[in-house]
Amino acid sequence: MIPQATIDRIVDAANIVDVVSDYVTLRRAGASYKGLCPFHDDKTPSFSVSPARGVCKCFSCGKGGNAVHFIMEMEQMGYQEALRHLAKRYGIPVEEEQMTDEQRKSMNERESMFAVNEWAAKYFNQTMMNHQDGRAIGLAYFRSRGFRDDIIAKFRLGFCLDNSNAMSNEAKAKGYNEKYLVDTGLCVKRDNGTIYDRFRGRAMFPWIAVNGKVVAFGGRVLDQRTKGVNQKYVNSPDSPIYHKAHELYGIFQAKKVIAKEDLVYMVEGYTDVLAMHQCGIENVVANSGTALNEAQIHLLHRFTNNITLIYDGDEAGIHAATRSTDMLLAEGMNVKILLLPDGDDPDSFSRKHNAQEFKQYVDEHQTDFILFKSNLLLKDAQRDPIKRAKLTEEIVSSIAVIPDEIIRSTYVHECAEILGIDEAILMRGANKNRAAIIEQMKKEAQRERERQEYLMRKKEESEPQEMPPFPTEEQEIPDFDPAQLPDIPAPDTPSTNVSMGIVTGKEAEQSFFFGIERLIMTLIVRYGDKLVEGISEKGEPTSTTLVEYVKDDLDFDGITFRSPLYVKMLEESFNHVHDEGFTASKFFINNQYEDISREAADLASERFQLSERFQMPHSEEDLKATYVSRLLLDYKNAIVEEEMKQCTSDLTKPEIVKDITLMMERMKRMKELGEIHRELAKRLGDRVMKK
Repeated sequence: MIPQATIDRIVDAANIVDVVSDYVTLRRAGASYKGLCPFHDDKTPSFSVSPARGVCKCFSCGKGGNAVHFIMEMEQMGYQEALRHLAKRYGIPVEEEQMTDEQRKSMNERESMFAVNEWAAKYFNQTMMNHQDGRAIGLAYFRSRGFRDDIIAKFRLGFCLDNSNAMSNEAKAKGYNEKYLVDTGLCVKRDNGTIYDRFRGRAMFPWIAVNGKVVAFGGRVLDQRTKGVNQKYVNSPDSPIYHKAHELYGIFQAKKVIAKEDLVYMVEGYTDVLAMHQCGIENVVANSGTALNEAQIHLLHRFTNNITLIYDGDEAGIHAATRSTDMLLAEGMNVKILLLPDGDDPDSFSRKHNAQEFKQYVDEHQTDFILFKSNLLLKDAQRDPIKRAKLTEEIVSSIAVIPDEIIRSTYVHECAEILGIDEAILMRGANKNRAAIIEQMKKEAQRERERQEYLMRKKEESEPQEMPPFPTEEQEIPDFDPAQLPDIPAPDTPSTNVSMGIVTGKEAEQSFFFGIERLIMTLIVRYGDKLVEGISEKGEPTSTTLVEYVKDDLDFDGITFRSPLYVKMLEESFNHVHDEGFTASKFFINNQYEDISREAADLASERFQLSERFQMPHSEEDLKATYVSRLLLDYKNAIVEEEMKQCTSDLTKPEIVKDITLMMERMKRMKELGEIHRELAKRLGDRVMKK
């Protein structure tokens, strides 16, 4: 475990805007920043980053938190691992407290794989630069392709010796576990249990993820072995830290320039990326042997809306250009296509031209997708009217996937002029296709909702919740004693997407009750250390922290929060409220317990909305004892109403109706609750409202 003082240093040093900007292009929006959410298929910016609060949140999918939580989600790390990641970034030394074996194992798995890959990248590069065979074969290959030393260093290129165990033996000698050499794909295990180097005798291209970590490798076979070899390149297999379908080669080196230029060039291979960087064009990535997919498009869409596909001018290049356009258009990308002169690929073409000449050629020859596709398909159709009609329908289908209505209309108009077809006919075709797409999206959304509901029902069935026993007849019922309020079961943790009136599943039945509880904890997270000024029953002025005010009030009536997490948060803050330098928001968001930290970051989000009846104070100056007191009374009232609802439901159940003793118990309890409810109504006045 990392000590709390170190966690505070890490979170304080981690600039939320800088951290998120490594993955998302942010644009200022008032005092905050906005961008496309990296956690779901976001078409319009719904991801907000608040530098003042140090938190981020997507107000569509609900994910967010502080810099640590963001890294956890992006890198699929544990809480402690994400803290170490940020500590390393900001140069903060981490002294560990004693960890359990389970914690140590969880931390070590991914960290060990990243560590092995990082070591291997350095090993391959140093082997190429310093070993005799590395210089004679590996370095000679890259220089024969015309790559300068600065490009070799920028992309951390290397060479793996043509020896089945040279790399793995060196790794084990350095203390790296054989398991992680196999898990990362650097080595392959034979049936007899021995291992060998996967990339032996190959030029090495490290895959560096958007966060700068080495996640995989590509290796190209060299020398005479390339003749007749179908698979010149071998890539790392998928692993817990690498999924090829989610990665793009060169994204780490290109991301800042992509955002700056608001444009990305897409090419096919490793050397295409290297050559374009060398000629001065850096906003370029490659999908390197995989068909472009939605995950890769989503990754690019974080940084720009504009993409130019650059392919060879041969038949294979034309096919590659056409197969990607529909997916790009459906994601809201603006797509242009550039086919290079016959015989040229981006590598060879960029070596013949400087950056200015290359960009000039792109500007003059890139084609809007609709013009490219129309000309291409019409060329194939020639004078065949049947084929022409089918190809026209294909173009209209591509237009239909575009989400923006104005852009669709513009493309229909342009297509009508190119094809010489009535615009109204094309528009009807596009609208028909669009309606079918929307209907399909609705069906998929409905299936997903049904799946989530099914999973929730299965979870509820496996975790039955029972009502507590009712008071016996022997108990005396005072006129009003909040300590008698029932203990209503609650979920372990309130949903991070729950606000007043927006809940799902079982929580929907208790939204009013849990909404107030969430509001109370929101106040504590934001203002828990602030003083609440009030007047005592004797008319004397009082002053106490909000944390103590809430804790004392609930303790006096024998009530605790129904969410175990909120109980834990209240206890933790109550125990530390008088620590030197205690600030509630910092204490909660920087907390060493992940569940507290994550929930607090969500409650601290600026756009946490509540109904008008429970309007959140805008500042600590608005925090009055009368407001907090009435909120706590509302909370107690909600507890009573919840049990009244349960009793009413019980009185309709056959097993209760048939048992006169049980019937009398429920009716007596209803009377008791009614008296308590009326007393609360007097205290709340006309603010008591039905759900």
